[in-house]
Amino acid sequence: MANSDATLRDKRILLVIAGGIAAYKSLDLIRRLKERGATVRVVMTRGAQEFITPLAAGALAGGTVYTELFDREAEQDVGHIRLAREADLIVVAPATADLMAKMAGGHADDLAGAILLATRLPVLVAPAMNPAMWAHPATQRNIATLLADGIRLAGPERGEMAESGEAGTGRMSEPLAIVAAVEGLLAGGKADASENVADGKPLLGKHVLVTAGPTHEPIDPVRYIANRSSGKQGFAIAAAAAAAGARVTLVAGPVGLADPEGVSVRRVETARDMLAAVEIALPADIAIFAAAVADWRPAHEAGSKLKKDGSGIVPPLHVTENPDILATIAHRRDGRPGLVVGFAAETDDVLENAEKKLGRKGADIIVANDVSPANNVMGGAANTVHLVTPEGIESWPQLPKDEVARRLIHWIAGRLKPTA
Repeated sequence: MANSDATLRDKRILLVIAGGIAAYKSLDLIRRLKERGATVRVVMTRGAQEFITPLAAGALAGGTVYTELFDREAEQDVGHIRLAREADLIVVAPATADLMAKMAGGHADDLAGAILLATRLPVLVAPAMNPAMWAHPATQRNIATLLADGIRLAGPERGEMAESGEAGTGRMSEPLAIVAAVEGLLAGGKADASENVADGKPLLGKHVLVTAGPTHEPIDPVRYIANRSSGKQGFAIAAAAAAAGARVTLVAGPVGLADPEGVSVRRVETARDMLAAVEIALPADIAIFAAAVADWRPAHEAGSKLKKDGSGIVPPLHVTENPDILATIAHRRDGRPGLVVGFAAETDDVLENAEKKLGRKGADIIVANDVSPANNVMGGAANTVHLVTPEGIESWPQLPKDEVARRLIHWIAGRLKPTA
């Protein structure tokens, strides 16, 4: 039965199924896409046919399943080029380590590889592999290349593997999560929005609010409580949002960075200052809370410098909790931004803590990163982030902070619901 909420009506999806145990999920993915009104064409690698049959995929898709590059009938009109053109989106699910390596290297020795090399369409890949394969430096290099080429990722997710006793990041995202990613990517396909996307301005007409940097909570006129945040990631996000066409307000804590071009910057010192500036800046379509706000502040600020008196007695420092800016805005009944993005800077149990924060804070997305000293994230030039949503976790390889910002902004733009 057709879904009354045909969010993909008249959309043409080319689904490439590679050879992994997760291929069985692709059969449900076909059904879910068709429920939403999409037309689905299927390409299967030889490896995929070891797990599911073209007959099963074709029955669900309602059409021919393409398997061979040198198919005499299909290639009479250069079929692989036709398949690479006649769709709105290509989805690769599951995307094995081998297929992604071929994509990164530009190999075209089978039908799937030839299509993916010849296409000019957006491509969404849903990786699926053993956690050790996902974590291998070769795979991470290939992922970085694919992301740099504009390929989009859905997953992988953490969980139990098909192999007994194996668990970790590498599970293919569930079909409904992949469908959500497809809907997000194609949401900008309306006539009035497509030109903006094509021009690289997917946030034209939107107001984006960004926070960045640390806060300084004064102990006395000289000393303060703070953290090691440089503000580089938040400033890069603000610049990327402006480049994507948005009107951007950046609320920045004490940092030594120049104002990004085309961005309205409001500089603050304390967490309370930052919350006040954020509330003044509302309404916003998107709010991205990248600032590393101090959790506590001194209960009382000394009016003059606290000094040692030689007695060896340390003056007591009583602290009180600062306002939670992310939770305050995310839980607003009136004037809540359409999309609220928070950051989770963790030193242990990064993904587990980020998932808890997602629900507790009321955010739509949490961008998690490991800020342990060994990773040199705070103050460094690179970042490794995990995008945590109710649908699952999307992990990115280590990238320059400017590149993280650019991809994050375009990823967020893809999740925005089109305005009427």
